Amino acid sequence: MSALLNITEPNNNTSNDNDFLASLTTDATKKYSREQIAQLFDLPLMDLLLQAQTIHRQNFNANEVQISTLLSIKTGNCPEDCGYCSQSGHHRDTTKLQAEKRIEVDKVIAAAKRAKATGSSRFCMGAAWKHPSAKDMPYVVELVKEVKALGLETCMTLGMLDTEQATQLADAGLDYYNHNLDTSRSYYEQVVSTRSYDERLDTIANVRNSGINVCSGNIVGMGESRDDRIDWVHELLKMPKAPESIPVNLLVPIAGTPIGDRVLAEGQLSVLEWIRTIAVTRICCPSSYVRLSAGRESLSDSEQALAFMAGANSFFYGDKLLTTGNASQSGDDRLMRELGLTKQFAAPRAPKQVPVMDAMSGHQSQVVLAE
Repeated sequence: MSALLNITEPNNNTSNDNDFLASLTTDATKKYSREQIAQLFDLPLMDLLLQAQTIHRQNFNANEVQISTLLSIKTGNCPEDCGYCSQSGHHRDTTKLQAEKRIEVDKVIAAAKRAKATGSSRFCMGAAWKHPSAKDMPYVVELVKEVKALGLETCMTLGMLDTEQATQLADAGLDYYNHNLDTSRSYYEQVVSTRSYDERLDTIANVRNSGINVCSGNIVGMGESRDDRIDWVHELLKMPKAPESIPVNLLVPIAGTPIGDRVLAEGQLSVLEWIRTIAVTRICCPSSYVRLSAGRESLSDSEQALAFMAGANSFFYGDKLLTTGNASQSGDDRLMRELGLTKQFAAPRAPKQVPVMDAMSGHQSQVVLAE
């Protein structure tokens, strides 16, 4: 009997974990130290999930999810050499990806209408560019305006942006701009060499300063260590404000890419470690949307349920994410019914307004800027 009693007695680690959990806060302005982030990663998984779900419920409707649809508006021949990406022109001889030019505006709008009809609240558009050129800007600005006119939130990922380009997109009404950090600063050089980590941070700062919501996440499972995942979360907390949307991608290894080939040969990251990363992100960024993106198509229903339990509350609809597969929409609808999840309604940014005073009467009013 004494042996059985000893099995249930708490050990020192459990006591330390409980003390640490009791010290956590749900204050969205809290900046966790790197040491505290590491402590979160080391918690027993059930304790971590419970804490993440508790914080999630204090900041969001418990069973509501935001749904986005992603469309590649220009595919392939990207000048960047990202080691995981089939769209890189550096890997086209091995990935055999067929490049495509910019999609016509009417075809993009037709895809946005289909996305809205199936329940997406946000339409995301991605182009395989290092950065948009001057001749590309009228095209992307038109897309933002046309998609917003449908009542959808808009998001774009077009590569690096300078201050002027960010302002143009903000004036067009863009809701979110995606620019992932991908990984930690120290592991970054193992992923890409044609763009620096600071250049990524500069684009994020330009987006933030323009008034557009920031969407910035990572890709786990590229061969990085847990320390790199800790450093990535810490990097988010170094920003003046955490991104409003944080995709936590699980690498889909693509044959013919340097990182994809290595992971296919050496083995993929545990799904539970990915879920652990989602939970830590939720705790450290309590008011941000945490999105399930790449890698979800390979998960079981139970694994996806754990990801939602970890605090994820956003995901992509549709059978394709740029060039990689995604979970089927019918499967997503079935899973949401089984889990009791409901779709969030779109809430696009209001049109940009300026104060105008009538010279004769002195009456002041707000006028929407001409588009």
